[in-house]
Amino acid sequence: SCSKSVTSLCIYPTGSAGVAGPRLNNNWVYKFRYNTEVLVDRAKGSKEGNAGYKISSDVDVNLVWRDPNSNDDQLIQLAISNVKIENVALRSAKKNILHGATAQSLLGEKRLAALERPFMVHLKNGKVTSLLREGWEPCQVFLQIVSGFYCYKAEPATIKNLKRGVASLLQVQTSSGKVIENDVSGRCTVEYRAVQGKVTRTKALDTCKSMETGFTTYIQVLGVTGKSSSVTVFTLEDGFIKSAVAEETHMLAVTARRQTAAKVVSRQTLTLVKTEAGPFEASGKNAASVVKSLDEKLFAVGVTAEKVKSQCKGCQSLFEHWKAVQKQFEPDSLSKAIAPRSFLALIQSIRKASKTEILQVLKSASKTALPQVVDAVTSSQTPASLDAMLQFLNFADPKGLVLQERFLYACGFASHPNERMLQNISKGKIGSNDIKESVVIIMGALVKKLCQKGGCDLPTVVEVKKMILEGPDSTLVESDVQMYLLALKNSLLPEAIPLFAKYAESEIGAYCTISLTALQRYSITLITDEVKRTVNRVYHQNRRVYEKNVRAAAADVILSSNPSYMEVKNLLLSIGNLPKELNKYMVSKVKDILHFEMPASKILRQAMKDMVSHNYDRFSKVGSSSAYSGFMTGTTDAATTYSLDILYSGSGVLRRSNMNIYGTSNGALLHGLQVAIEAQGMESLIAAKPDEGEEDLESFAGMSALLFDVQLRPVTFFKGYSDLMSKMFSMSGEPMNVVKGLILLTDHSQVIQLQSGLKANAEFQGGLAIDISGGMEVSLWYRESKTSVNNRGAMVVTGNVTVDMDFVRTGMEVSFEMEASLDFITTVQFSEYPFLVCMQMDKVTFPFSEYLTKYESLPSGKNYLSHKGHKQLVPGSEFPLHQENSDMCKRVFDSDWPDNAGLFFNSFL
Repeated sequence: SCSKSVTSLCIYPTGSAGVAGPRLNNNWVYKFRYNTEVLVDRAKGSKEGNAGYKISSDVDVNLVWRDPNSNDDQLIQLAISNVKIENVALRSAKKNILHGATAQSLLGEKRLAALERPFMVHLKNGKVTSLLREGWEPCQVFLQIVSGFYCYKAEPATIKNLKRGVASLLQVQTSSGKVIENDVSGRCTVEYRAVQGKVTRTKALDTCKSMETGFTTYIQVLGVTGKSSSVTVFTLEDGFIKSAVAEETHMLAVTARRQTAAKVVSRQTLTLVKTEAGPFEASGKNAASVVKSLDEKLFAVGVTAEKVKSQCKGCQSLFEHWKAVQKQFEPDSLSKAIAPRSFLALIQSIRKASKTEILQVLKSASKTALPQVVDAVTSSQTPASLDAMLQFLNFADPKGLVLQERFLYACGFASHPNERMLQNISKGKIGSNDIKESVVIIMGALVKKLCQKGGCDLPTVVEVKKMILEGPDSTLVESDVQMYLLALKNSLLPEAIPLFAKYAESEIGAYCTISLTALQRYSITLITDEVKRTVNRVYHQNRRVYEKNVRAAAADVILSSNPSYMEVKNLLLSIGNLPKELNKYMVSKVKDILHFEMPASKILRQAMKDMVSHNYDRFSKVGSSSAYSGFMTGTTDAATTYSLDILYSGSGVLRRSNMNIYGTSNGALLHGLQVAIEAQGMESLIAAKPDEGEEDLESFAGMSALLFDVQLRPVTFFKGYSDLMSKMFSMSGEPMNVVKGLILLTDHSQVIQLQSGLKANAEFQGGLAIDISGGMEVSLWYRESKTSVNNRGAMVVTGNVTVDMDFVRTGMEVSFEMEASLDFITTVQFSEYPFLVCMQMDKVTFPFSEYLTKYESLPSGKNYLSHKGHKQLVPGSEFPLHQENSDMCKRVFDSDWPDNAGLFFNSFL
């Protein structure tokens, strides 16, 4: 057995005792013909349309040594010769970059000589022997230090990997069973099925552990799904291999749009042509001593593929790249697809750059483009990019708020954050209170992502968890308590649920709302009966009177947490005894759940069979508040839904407006967007009477946004009557920004080690340029108000698969892009009751394009490029709401909104 030590040496068995492998005869040379090819194409592509190449050669195999005590312990030599490299697809000479090329002209004399230099493999029971050193850190895999694969150490990694690929076709056992093997792909679980001279080897590629690992987006809806297979069929004759045919396929697709997909196919064939007389078996104590006696330059280098360092000749430096694309990072370009496409390309360049190079770009960017550069540098998530940002930003300077917050938000959206990122943003002096709040809130988001990756016990994560869990009870400053609660809302720590239940019953409405909306984000399985009892007490006001928006939030939690029959019945019985607008909101909420077939619809229908709970008196309450859900888009791969909840005060002033957009795909859910506008204490402006429980509320209006499951720092329009009055006359009347920038949505990097020794690199990325603005207008003269949320965005998703072997490069890119906008406008006329409310949610016509590019190139500059595209216009539409809203809009727009009359209050974020 092996102790769990990084330095321990372990011999790993590759099969059961007694399992036999192929046996070579002494004094024979087995002459094989070997072919391997790699194809890159769309998921449903044809061979004619592939990009790729094939390598063919002769391979001579002979026995060098056999253990006198075991016929299945053999040292064999392999020699490759007559190498040819050709294009896979049948193309004209003009489009065939390999036309007329020889192996020597492509590989060069030295590399060809290395490829044709004989190498040796030590097989025991049909498997390559391996002596391994294993690491036990999280995500760390074994490091081979001794192996039964022998070649020259100085040979290029690409050449050694090709030799390993040939050796993989000699590794076979002649009986059925499941084993763990080491080969060029890594350490994999393999199943053998032997039937009458044929053996089928099926490799479970998802079990393979190798030196090179990648990363992927933690959000499933925005991620990449993969499917792979590897099957080799051996035909045996006279105890040895007559032929081996292998096919390996890797499919990668964007989860939410599976048409954006790529496929890599690798095939190998090894066919015995003839046998000839060969050298006699050597004598020796063991395989290693025999190898040494025959050629001192042969070393055991490990059968698992080595990492190949790609060399880019003539590539642009990061600064040169930046100079070429800097115009696309100006604010005016953010609504165009070129912005996220340039953003993704710049990230790739930054990931290869040093800290010094990155700082050069940051210092050279214009003031208007700099926030977008900060987005790109932070999203790169390399040690050099993080160091550059920390050196470039001065968090002690309160004037740098915009750049500091952009950095923090990009950290919050990070696809694969590490402990160091969390550690660095949690340390140091902070000059702005707003930035302090953002730091703590984003720390919660990073804790969630690190815990999802299994890093909940990392020292920094443990320290931050302790801080935010103890935070709400450690201060009496209202803004600080809200800050910690929002951080916990982002973290989704199960330990925070009792804390949210406690603060849901607070006397301060903001604490209650944050806590209740946080509880709604947890899995239903974590909402205990005690928590449910707490939320029911809030809704039914068993202990104190609560604000309407708090009770509405409590109702949302009850109805989304697998409610019992009695919970639903009591909720229905409360309708009719609530404040006017809350009555109307609850009726609308119940109807929406039934209409949209939400999980609570079944229990609601049961409870509504009781005429006491469900009757005309309860469900005919007048008012303007509403709740409505609907579908925005729907395909076989994904669906997008929206919900609009509007709650008014009894005087007709907006109390809460909540717009949500959700994405679902393959059973996974993403809360893509939430924009909430809240207002209170506005009744004094129109000489109206406040609702019960809201008589002493301070005038306040603000907005908060949640983007891709990350809660951002809320922003206040005004707080207090004097602040309200000063802003009433000072604001410009133009909508103000809520969120603006570039976000890395999809980020998937994968190294695909093929059994042939070739290697494919897959990079799938999705970028979003987003601009969300919102505002609120109130005309006291016309007793009319408007709230608006304007969403502008451009998205690009690219998938790039490349097979780069130094001497030839082939690959393909699939991508799609779109530019879209979505506006949500609510117009309220409160000159009479019930007041008139018109909600509009409009999507304008937008372009959608998809592209397919295939490419092949040689270091000499000779290349082949095929580019295809398809563009279409997606028609705009106004999303349907309930019929009452349609009728109300007709009445509202009978008279036009006044342009310049009376006293207007304009307050925007």
